[in-house]
Amino acid sequence: MSLDPATPARLHDLVEAFVQTTQAVIDLGRGCGAQDLAQPTECPGWTVHDQISHVVGVESWLEGHKDPRVDMPYYDHIRNDLGKKVEYAVEVRRGRTGAEVVAELEDVLAQRLSTLRDPDLTDSSIINGPFGPDLAATVMLLRTFDVWTHEQDIRSALGRPGNLSSQAASVFVSTVMLQLPRLIAKGAGVEPGHVVVIDITGPIVARQCVRVEIDEQGRPRGHQIPADPTPDGATTISLSTEAFTRRAAGRRPVSDTAYSVVGDDAIAQRVLDALVVTH
Repeated sequence: MSLDPATPARLHDLVEAFVQTTQAVIDLGRGCGAQDLAQPTECPGWTVHDQISHVVGVESWLEGHKDPRVDMPYYDHIRNDLGKKVEYAVEVRRGRTGAEVVAELEDVLAQRLSTLRDPDLTDSSIINGPFGPDLAATVMLLRTFDVWTHEQDIRSALGRPGNLSSQAASVFVSTVMLQLPRLIAKGAGVEPGHVVVIDITGPIVARQCVRVEIDEQGRPRGHQIPADPTPDGATTISLSTEAFTRRAAGRRPVSDTAYSVVGDDAIAQRVLDALVVTH
């Protein structure tokens, strides 16, 4: 897999990527009036205000704070227990002003930085993560991926595109690219012998080539192979960083995703249908 700029891999760089995207959420929130905050986003059921509340809620919880319990109304967009758990932090803050929620995020970010920039913290230190205690580097990768996704939700709702060439954007793209062999072989059900190339044209530039083969157990499995030169008969799907990340986040249907194909259109459609890593 080729990717430019390279993805941060060490804890210090991941922390800085996380800080940058979280600060972007704060800056966007500061510039919002009441009408902006009420704008629906591509994340089902959530407004701009809700997006900021979600980021606050997760980071506050990771820092050891507990939100008060509230009665949860029925919402169509809550589909499982994880969705209900995530929604509590949003519901708690629905009665607060945007300024209050943004101020809380500023305060929580300062607390997080005190924890995450501790000189004794290393890549392999165990800290609280969204799914339980985990390696510090893994937690920061997960949090950067999530916060940047919601930053883009906010930007899309407000019509303020940006931060598509950031280190956090690179984290998102590389995380999805690492899952492409599985998504193509299993999610899309591409037949053995076929080759699929995903070509992300920028601002983050990335390219990955996957061949589907039969493994020792007789099951189809995707394998990354060199993408240059493009293998004969490959299906190449080209799309921008923005189109790729919005589709991979499950925010836009394939019909609203701008892309081009060289090769088999039906295979491309199946790959794009399967190209969702958030649930």
